[in-house]
Amino acid sequence: MSTPETSRYVRLRVEVVLEVGDEDAVTRAALRRIADDGDMPTAERVHAESAVTEDTAEALAYLVDPFSLVSEVPGVDLQQASWSCERIDYDPDSPEWDLDEDDDERSYDDGYGDDTAEDDDEEVHGDGGARGAG
Repeated sequence: MSTPETSRYVRLRVEVVLEVGDEDAVTRAALRRIADDGDMPTAERVHAESAVTEDTAEALAYLVDPFSLVSEVPGVDLQQASWSCERIDYDPDSPEWDLDEDDDERSYDDGYGDDTAEDDDEEVHGDGGARGAG
């Protein structure tokens, strides 16, 4: 159901916590992805290789592709995506890891309302960062 006042754009927020059991495997996969990117300028390639070698979270950012998450969903076109990876302390039994808690306590500015809360996560853009599909 769509009315002229309803935006066709939807922001999908996904939070994933991964346990990295083999940091070397993640780093090698990221380095392969960088090596296979024939469009990446040399200076950017050198920087990317250094970054993924020094930080597994950075390597994951190069391996995650938001487009692949939605590319098979019928009726939608990815307009823009950004993603980040960071090392965290994780305790699944801690109340602070209640995933539904964020929905109750935070509001997000979606560009279509007066919500004023901002997402203050530091972003690490992998595989080119924000991208449009089209």
